[in-house]
Amino acid sequence: MARCFSSLLPWFLISLLVLLQTQTGIGSSAEVTKLRVGVPQKHGFRQFVNVVLDDSRPQKYNISGYCMDVFNAVVTRLPFNVSLDVEPYPIFSNASRKSYGTYEALLHQIPSKYDIVVGDITILANRSNFVDFTLPYTGSGVKMLVSVQHGRHQTMWIFIKPFSWDLWLSIIIISTSIGVSILIMERNVNALPNQEGSPNRSKLSAATILWFPISQAILPERQVVAKNCSRFVLMIWLLLAFVLMQSYTANLTSILTLDQLRPSFLNVNDLRKEGYYVGYQTGSFVYDVLVQKFKFNPSKLKPYSNISEYHHALKLGVQRGGVAAIFDEVPYLKVFLQQYGSNYILAGPTYRNDGFGFALRKNSTLTASFSRAILNVTESDLMNEIEEKYFGKNEIGGEDSSTEISSGPLSLTFHSFAGLFMITGVATLLALLVSEAVIWQKPILMAKELSMRYLFPTAPSSPTRVHPTHGTEEAV
Repeated sequence: MARCFSSLLPWFLISLLVLLQTQTGIGSSAEVTKLRVGVPQKHGFRQFVNVVLDDSRPQKYNISGYCMDVFNAVVTRLPFNVSLDVEPYPIFSNASRKSYGTYEALLHQIPSKYDIVVGDITILANRSNFVDFTLPYTGSGVKMLVSVQHGRHQTMWIFIKPFSWDLWLSIIIISTSIGVSILIMERNVNALPNQEGSPNRSKLSAATILWFPISQAILPERQVVAKNCSRFVLMIWLLLAFVLMQSYTANLTSILTLDQLRPSFLNVNDLRKEGYYVGYQTGSFVYDVLVQKFKFNPSKLKPYSNISEYHHALKLGVQRGGVAAIFDEVPYLKVFLQQYGSNYILAGPTYRNDGFGFALRKNSTLTASFSRAILNVTESDLMNEIEEKYFGKNEIGGEDSSTEISSGPLSLTFHSFAGLFMITGVATLLALLVSEAVIWQKPILMAKELSMRYLFPTAPSSPTRVHPTHGTEEAV
C-alpha cells in the first residue's frame, strides 16, 4: 500500500501544481515580458517625445508625446503582457553646437542597454544593418524649408501670361477657321441685288477674312453677314470670344493685384554653389543626407534644436549669421509651419524614407508582434485621436502639398476651354454642311447613279412592233 502511494505521489503533486497555476493565473499565458525601453530626450519638438523629470520620485521621468501615446496604444494590443522600464537617452547640443548624443548612438544601445527604442526614430536602410524595425506608424521624408518673398514679379510681357502658349495658338487657329468658314458660306452673296441694309461685302474679302472674327468680337456690327448659317456660326464665335475675354480679364487682374509668395531659394544647387549656410536638427540623420546625398560642405551646416531656433536662424538670413534654409523631416517642418507658416514655405526635392518606427534587436521575435499591433492601431480611430491631440486635424505624416504656398495664379490652358472649342467646331461644321448642300448633295447623287447603273442594272426592254389594223385598205 505504501509502495502504491509513493508511486502516485509525483502525479498528485504535478496535478496540484497545474491546478494552482490555473487558479492563480500563473503560467505561460500570463507570463510578463520585461522590456527596457529607450526614448530620446531633447530640448525641441516635444510634441513627439516629451521627457520631464518627476520631482516626487528621484531618477524617475514622466514621458509623454505623440510617439509615446502610439507606443502605449500598441502595447495594449500585444498578445502577451509586458512590463516596461522606460529610460531617456539625452540628445542635445551645447552653446558651441557640439552634439552630446545622436539617434545612431541611441540605436547602438540595443541590446546591451535597451530592448526596444521608442520615439521619433526614422527607418533607414543603414540602420537596419544592426537593428530591426517594426512597420512605420507615420510617413516622413526630408524637405527644404525657406523663407518666402512677398511681391509681384511683373515684366513688359505680363499681358501674355493669363493664357498659355497652347491656348493662344488654339485661339488663332479657331479664329482663322471661323473666318474661312464664313467666307465659304458668303462667297455667292455678292451676286444678290443691292438693297438697303445689305451687308458690307468689303469686310469679307480674302485680304481681311483672318481679322474678321476678331473685329466682330471687339466691335460687333449688325447685318455683317447675310445667310442664316453664317449668322449662326458668328453667334457661336461671339459666345466663345465673350468667355475668353472675361477669363483673360479675370486672370490678368489676379496677376497684377494679388500678392505672390515665392520661395527665396528654389533648389539645393543654388544653396550649395553659393556656399550658403543651412541648418538641420541636432542629432538627426539629416546631417548625413546633406553631406552624402546633397554634397554640402560640412562646415556650412549648423545644428538647431527646436522651432524657435529654426525661426531665428531663418529670420537672420545668410547676411547676419543665420542660414538660408533648414533641412528636416516633413513631420517636424509641419509642426514648424503651424506656428510660422505665413512666412515660410517648403521647396526643393524630397529625400524619401519609410517614416517613424520602433527599433528592436536584430532578429528579435517581438518585431512581428509589434508590427501587427501597429497595424491595428493605425487602422483604428485611436490613431486620428492621437494626431489631433498633438497636431490638430492636419496630418503630420508624408508630403502634403497643402503646406506649400502657391506662387501665384497660373496661366489658363487649352484644356480649360476644350469643351467650348469642341462645341464651336461642331457647330461650324454643321453650318457648313447645311449651307453648302450642293457640295455634298452632288457626290451623293453621283454615287446613287453609279450604284443604280452597276449594282442594280435593269434588263433591256424588247422593241415594240405596230401591226396594221384590219379593215383598212391600202390606197390605190
